[in-house]
Amino acid sequence: MTILVIAEHDHASIKVATLNTIGAAAVVATFTNQPIHVLVAGHGARAAADAAARVAGVGKVLLADAPQLAEGLAENLEATVLNVAKDYSHILIPATAYGKNIAPRIAAKLDVAQISEVTAVVSADSFERPIYAGNAIATVQSLDSIKVITVRATGFDAVATEGGGASIETIAAPADAGVSQFVSREVTKLDRPELTSANIIVSGGRGLGSGEHYREVLEPLADRLGAALGASRAAVDAGYVPNDYQVGQTGKIVAPQLYIAVGISGAIQHLAGMKDSKVIVAINKDEEAPIFSVADYGLVGDLFDCVPSLLNELNAHQ
Repeated sequence: MTILVIAEHDHASIKVATLNTIGAAAVVATFTNQPIHVLVAGHGARAAADAAARVAGVGKVLLADAPQLAEGLAENLEATVLNVAKDYSHILIPATAYGKNIAPRIAAKLDVAQISEVTAVVSADSFERPIYAGNAIATVQSLDSIKVITVRATGFDAVATEGGGASIETIAAPADAGVSQFVSREVTKLDRPELTSANIIVSGGRGLGSGEHYREVLEPLADRLGAALGASRAAVDAGYVPNDYQVGQTGKIVAPQLYIAVGISGAIQHLAGMKDSKVIVAINKDEEAPIFSVADYGLVGDLFDCVPSLLNELNAHQ
């Protein structure tokens, strides 16, 4: 038996979350001594398959290329995976919107329990995953013959994009399931790094008071640091920024090298999304704010004074 990673890709390259998932598969492989295969399903996706073949630790790439796989419809991807699932003991997929759309269907059709948001591998059949908004860690053991796992990317280091030399095998794609169709996609174009893969994130909360203040105060700091912009749920709900900025249990899970939280009180659901950041800096006028309980550095003060002062210091030492 073998380990299968279902790749999230853009038809030309492999998404970073897939590299983290391959990292998780590599840990599983230390217990099972099994090779790792990667499935690339799409249309015109040979470049993505080539990229996957170069990834360190990958033994084989399966390429399913057909028009009905072009837009990643869950029903067609599910059927593609099920065609080869019997050959694998573990099927791993990133715990992104892409993965969460596909994994439950695969698990249901295989009649196995899905193991969600895995952050550590204990053994070949036991895994750790956060529960209660990350306030507790559950160790889950699965006795299913095929284990369907979604991997929280922040729990594993990404593997190297170069160094591998896997073979590429073309597999047949099932016919279009015909139960759904792709209508349109609106893609947000960012001038800054993407939130889930950024090394530095500047995030704002309700303390900023308005969307105008959010932009005036945080954008110059983010520009200076080359950072992505994030927000708390309260800031998103108040309409300061779109919901794709949201960090937290109901938003995006991040773990950058540096996370700067400005005017964020630190509700449990927000902390669940960012507390694995390597260094956390909190700026808040309330010295009792929960955000300070996870912060490596805390600055108690008015953000409208503190952030411009911080920016001035950065500019003075550039």
